[in-house]
Amino acid sequence: MTGTATPHEPFVHPALFYRGTDQYIAGTVPFLREGLDAGEPAAVAAPPDRLELIREGLGERAAEVRFIDMTRAGRNPGRIIPGVLLEFADAQPGARRVRIIGEPIWQGRSAVEYPACVQHEALINVAFTGRAVTILCPYDAARLEERALSDALATHPVVIDAEGETRSTAYGPERIIAHYNEPLLAPLGAATSSFAARTLPDVRDFAVSRARSLGVSGVSLGDLELAVAELTTNSVVHGAGSGILRIWAEGDRIVCEVHDGGQLTDPLAGRRRPHPTQPGGRGLLLVHQLADLVRIHTGPDGTTVRCYLPG
Repeated sequence: MTGTATPHEPFVHPALFYRGTDQYIAGTVPFLREGLDAGEPAAVAAPPDRLELIREGLGERAAEVRFIDMTRAGRNPGRIIPGVLLEFADAQPGARRVRIIGEPIWQGRSAVEYPACVQHEALINVAFTGRAVTILCPYDAARLEERALSDALATHPVVIDAEGETRSTAYGPERIIAHYNEPLLAPLGAATSSFAARTLPDVRDFAVSRARSLGVSGVSLGDLELAVAELTTNSVVHGAGSGILRIWAEGDRIVCEVHDGGQLTDPLAGRRRPHPTQPGGRGLLLVHQLADLVRIHTGPDGTTVRCYLPG
């Protein structure tokens, strides 16, 4: 896979549609070797079984590549851009080009996770515009649902398969960002508490008390309190000055969401690190670090941020 960058847009973001182990190795190992031969720093973020295939395929050259378990680092898709892709790319000053394999969608991702995964793939194009970075995203065409492959055509300008490399005529990441900006409906029976600036301590106490009563023992109450503090403070400062908190349990996870009357205008909010001298801008980023999953819906009627805290 070569020659897809242009002087006007050095960022390259192809999807690799593979079927079986042989096609996976053929699509990833030469891609990495080509980058290493050109002096490009390289990283692979994928599920553990895929990492092992690439390590074996690279042989001794595997020592030159950074390997990242995507099932851990990318468990929450909202962490991948700041904590995996940008973290690696930003740590390579003066490099000709950075080369990364990132596999954020695999068989076993849940239906509730999937929209956040696809939005992540679309937002990569926003986060890396103008940068000399190549991010190859493998898709298991034999086992993923057809919807995942169709969406990949919209989030990647170039597609590679056993037949070669083609440009996607369906490319349109802005459509994906809008399409998966879905209303989030809380279940009946979710505990609810309204809040404003003067009641921020009360709403944190409410959330912790409710989590205890739900009996989800594996959830860190400290993480829950911190996430609620960040989300409710954001609503007061950046939203309409007040909001509504809802909290409930799903399996072994606590789910909390905050709704307010504000509207998010930055699609990368919470997915990039602010400059060290910039005041604020870290609340939603921190929530992404704490949560297994973050879903967001924003529009003229307000913004809802829902986070799933691990059990």
